[in-house]
Amino acid sequence: MKLKFVNIIAFCLIGLQSNAQLKAYKLSETGDTINKVDQKNMKQGKWVLRTEELRGEPGFEEEGIFKNNQKEGIWRRYNLQGDPIGFETYLRGSKDGLQQYYSPLGELIREENWRGFNPDAPYDTIAVYGTGSGEIIDYKIVKAEPYSVKHGIWRYYEPVTGRLYKTEEWDRNNLVLPNTPKAAPVGGKSLGGVKKEVAKTPEMLEWEKKNKGKKNVIRNGQTGL
Repeated sequence: MKLKFVNIIAFCLIGLQSNAQLKAYKLSETGDTINKVDQKNMKQGKWVLRTEELRGEPGFEEEGIFKNNQKEGIWRRYNLQGDPIGFETYLRGSKDGLQQYYSPLGELIREENWRGFNPDAPYDTIAVYGTGSGEIIDYKIVKAEPYSVKHGIWRYYEPVTGRLYKTEEWDRNNLVLPNTPKAAPVGGKSLGGVKKEVAKTPEMLEWEKKNKGKKNVIRNGQTGL
């Protein structure tokens, strides 16, 4: 019993020493250290950010990881009632790869694809497309911009039916191929009741497994839930 008590004290002292190296931090309801700012004023580790409603725009909360002041990996977005409404992927502070957004009822309404800036590749080779044809007529080398650009397929779904009603193809912020399908669902349920699975990250599948059948899930401030 005495040894157990000594171990608890040692663990607390280690935690206090670790937090003492930070300039600022908060504690979640479960006692986790979040919203950490180091001595160089850089955000580090688990963060929960809240944006209040403003001028008719709904508020939301987002949670994820900061690494040296930049968002990194999967960030989850929730409305202020606790419903998941988005999963975003970041690389070095920029959106990169698949982003998915949902209605408060859990219906997939939009998929976006982005390309983040890579400081190790300061130049890009981009395609030059013919007017109205979508045909590549040339290539040119340009300096890469230090921010995210639309890149890949974007899909838009009807909230109730899940029907895919619009797709767009982007090449580094250039709209290549807008398309309005007649009835070709890719995510959610179609008008005919057929459902096709949408690719999801392991984090998205884990969240859905833990909260299956629950309504208005309330989080406890921890990331990874």
